[in-house]
Amino acid sequence: MNDETNHSRRDFMKNGAGLLGGAALMAMVPPGVRSAAWAAGSDAPELKEVRVGFIPLTDCASVVIASVMKFDEKYGIKIIPSKEASWAAVRDKLTNGELEAAHVLYGLVYGVHLGIGGQKKDMSVLMTLNNNGQAITLSNQLKEKGVTTGAALKKLVDAEKRDYTFAQTFPTGTHAMWLYYWLASHGIDPMKDVKTITVPPPQMVANMRVGNMDGFCVGEPWNNRAIYDKIGFTAATTQDIWKDHPEKVLGCTADFAHKYPNTARALIMAVLEASKFIDDMANRRKVAEIIADKSYVNCPVEVIDQRLEGKYEDGLGKKWVDPNYMKFCNDGAVNFPYLSDGMWFLTQHKRWGLLKDDPDYLAVAKKINQIELYKQAATQVKVAVPKDPMRTSKLIDGTVWDGKDPKKYAASFKIHA
Repeated sequence: MNDETNHSRRDFMKNGAGLLGGAALMAMVPPGVRSAAWAAGSDAPELKEVRVGFIPLTDCASVVIASVMKFDEKYGIKIIPSKEASWAAVRDKLTNGELEAAHVLYGLVYGVHLGIGGQKKDMSVLMTLNNNGQAITLSNQLKEKGVTTGAALKKLVDAEKRDYTFAQTFPTGTHAMWLYYWLASHGIDPMKDVKTITVPPPQMVANMRVGNMDGFCVGEPWNNRAIYDKIGFTAATTQDIWKDHPEKVLGCTADFAHKYPNTARALIMAVLEASKFIDDMANRRKVAEIIADKSYVNCPVEVIDQRLEGKYEDGLGKKWVDPNYMKFCNDGAVNFPYLSDGMWFLTQHKRWGLLKDDPDYLAVAKKINQIELYKQAATQVKVAVPKDPMRTSKLIDGTVWDGKDPKKYAASFKIHA
């Protein structure tokens, strides 16, 4: 469009705004002009305020930073971060409209979309928020019995019969899948050999302190907090299970993504800007200081900052700098909503009996993951977009996941429900 066309369109939008709603107004503009308009930053979001839920975890940082550092205002919206008590609360508030979007477990979005264990509602993944940075913590009581590894845990479970209890954060979520995968990789059947319970992330440490569990899988900083409080140790990081695994996503209902595409796009752009900011290691201490506040994670800065900067210790005397620490952007490699990532969670839902039958894995992923919307946003903030919506990864047990034959992959595991 030339300057005159742009000027005329701005006048039209300004004068017509009082007569027509934004969605109706944009429907009158030809698609090509509409695309060029938002690309030029002149297509206003339908909503000015966007309520975004989060759970107190280190990886809520990109949502919080987008708000605190005002990256959101750059794109014409105001993110209202909403601290939630549990993933079930996030699910309920997303589906009933109390929240427009949320920092949420990848597998939770897919579970709700397919109606696993509760309400069924069409859902969308706008972008991936982070890779890596979760862990499996075991209790000091296990350590006292000589258990410091998965192999040692297997020997104890076989030799000393009792109820072993492990916690995850949501039945279809990432932490449940990492916990089950890790146990199974060491020959422990998570459905038969141990008991698993659901506990909200901020309550993990308190529950382990009073002896309610032998281990848990959760996001940081709660694994490091268990070490800080001298009640547990890190047996494995989730990047040990799958290097650069998908973790939290920016999730919403399909209704929101379709009804308010400009708002969704603005939200993605704001969070991408925050993700780039966080991935500059020089900013990580500042990020830790911001999210440590009681309004957000409510945890000592040093507990958050240590692993946020990739500086690990396991509570057993080992210290290391992990190159596969929690990443938030990595020039878009983190944020792209790979179809294969979503499909992987479905294969594990099938593996553990959460899905009775094999779904159309690829079709479900294509419906949920909003790749075109993401591409539009990423292009505007100059974040690279991968060419292939599928990626290949090797997991801790040596299996390779590439998304090519999900039904076969889901059925290939020796230990399954």
